[in-house]
Amino acid sequence: MNTGELTDLGQQLRVDSVRAAAAAGSGHPTSSMSAADLMAVLLAHHFRYDFDRPAHPGNDRFVLSKGHASPLLYSAYKAAGAVDDEELLTFRKLGSRLEGHPTPQRLPWVETATGSLGQGLPVGVGIALAGKRLDRTGYRVWVLCGDSELAEGSVWEAAEHAGYEHLDNLTVIVDVNRLGQRGPTRHGHDLDAYARRFQAFDWHTVEVDGHDVDAIDRAYGEAASTKGQPTAILARTLKGKGVEAVQDREGLHGKPLPEAEDAIAELGGPREVRVQVQEPPAARMLHAVQTGDYELPKWDKGEEVATRNAFGEALAALGTGRGDIVALDGEVGDSTRAEFFAKEHPDRYFECYIAEQQMVASAVGLAARGWVPYAATFAAFLTRAHDFIRMASVSGSGVNLVGSHAGVAIGEDGPSQMGLEDLAMMRAVHGSTVLYPCDANQTARLVGAMAGLEGIRYLRTSRGESKVIYDPDETFPVGGSKVLRSSDRDRLTLVAAGVTVHEALSAADALEREGIAARVIDLYSVKPVDRATLRRAAEETGCLMTVEDHHPEGGIGDAVLDAFTDGRPVPRLVRLGVRSMPGSASPKEQLHAAGIDAESIAAAGRLLVEEAVVP
Repeated sequence: MNTGELTDLGQQLRVDSVRAAAAAGSGHPTSSMSAADLMAVLLAHHFRYDFDRPAHPGNDRFVLSKGHASPLLYSAYKAAGAVDDEELLTFRKLGSRLEGHPTPQRLPWVETATGSLGQGLPVGVGIALAGKRLDRTGYRVWVLCGDSELAEGSVWEAAEHAGYEHLDNLTVIVDVNRLGQRGPTRHGHDLDAYARRFQAFDWHTVEVDGHDVDAIDRAYGEAASTKGQPTAILARTLKGKGVEAVQDREGLHGKPLPEAEDAIAELGGPREVRVQVQEPPAARMLHAVQTGDYELPKWDKGEEVATRNAFGEALAALGTGRGDIVALDGEVGDSTRAEFFAKEHPDRYFECYIAEQQMVASAVGLAARGWVPYAATFAAFLTRAHDFIRMASVSGSGVNLVGSHAGVAIGEDGPSQMGLEDLAMMRAVHGSTVLYPCDANQTARLVGAMAGLEGIRYLRTSRGESKVIYDPDETFPVGGSKVLRSSDRDRLTLVAAGVTVHEALSAADALEREGIAARVIDLYSVKPVDRATLRRAAEETGCLMTVEDHHPEGGIGDAVLDAFTDGRPVPRLVRLGVRSMPGSASPKEQLHAAGIDAESIAAAGRLLVEEAVVP
């Protein structure tokens, strides 16, 4: 396209953004209008993509980080022939694929869900990492950001990581339109302020008039030819560009234009410009081929093994048999034991340093390219990345997260290092799977099973060694549990997971010596929970006692209650958990202080049975 045609395409994108928002009665047309010329030049001259084959390995990748500007994205899809005008005008309506913020669940051309600002660039870094280090197919990653979201710390985690990794296949286009939701942004139209920050992280920067299509074209070409550095194109734009009543004016964010028909006329009216998007280069997926046979590690009953060690060994073995497995670390791989994978498969190991948001975002980006990521850090530190985990669920992303050093059982390090909220956090994520193994063989089998699941999968591991109680060939279906001891004399059921399984078994032994028979259930699948086994235990023993190395809110106790949410009577339930703020102490002392060691469980069980027989 020549200059006039590119300008005309930009106007069409503005008109269609205004029309879509007007039809919906809501949306962000002014945020779309500022970036219309940036999108027009990219789509017409630089983006290589086959809309009929969104999974084509050679396709460039586009991430709309400013997801509220979805009218612009959908207008671009219309210009490319991917959607028609009738569908464009279903924007934000019930059942429409064209949601207020784009998601890959609805549209095959969307790489990741956006709308929680500051996440597009971090995920784009993950996609670019896949392209640079793994896929090696030559695709480029283009991310369109707003200037407001550059206030997010996650953007600068991403910027530093991209610079460090020399991701010259990554270009971020910053729509510097000066206005945020409630007023001016921090730096307004000061492009140099943004340039200094990106340059500090070893980015190549280009400052450009975001409404000069020829200058934009040259900037994109410069980005594509820059080697050894990612490129940030800093484009000075005007919010609401082209319509005098809204251009560069405050108070109009997130609203359809007040006089849409007049605005459309001012923009030159509707057009039917069609863009022939460049074909991607021929390419193939390198990780589609399995790399060899493997066997998950096994341990003999009675051995003392930390479940974090079992995770590391199992992941390394899994990586031998599956060439699509990748691992990510938050600079604690020697503690989580993710380093076992690094030693065996260094080409598929990503060190993200102490940047948990970027670690999870990289995992989402890698998953978008077909890889199966396992991202590991301390369970407590995953809380920093909760919004990325939440948005990964919105994306339908398949990501395995592993949190080690969970609970008070870690001992002397104290509460800042103790994951005591992680089960609740992960259970609350839509469609998540939450697993908490108690021994090495169980851990290894669950690590292997996670690779075949969908959605967000979370595995909780423990720091200290624990006795292997399962045979090496035991199976552990997700959604199941294990009844470790039972009889027809049982008067209560102890429900535990992870470290408290061993404490519950010891407590059951103590109660048995007093003539009190107690059933013990290992609830290794915290979500989905084994409803049938829990219901049967409630019916047969009369009461349940949950024991968890976690705060009582949202953990195993609440998971057990989920088994009785269909109108069935709720059994008598006692919940033992960490109710006070721990300090520093040995693991044994911590468990006792929290009231979740064998002695405390036995005492609570004794009292529960005594109360049950009081007339």
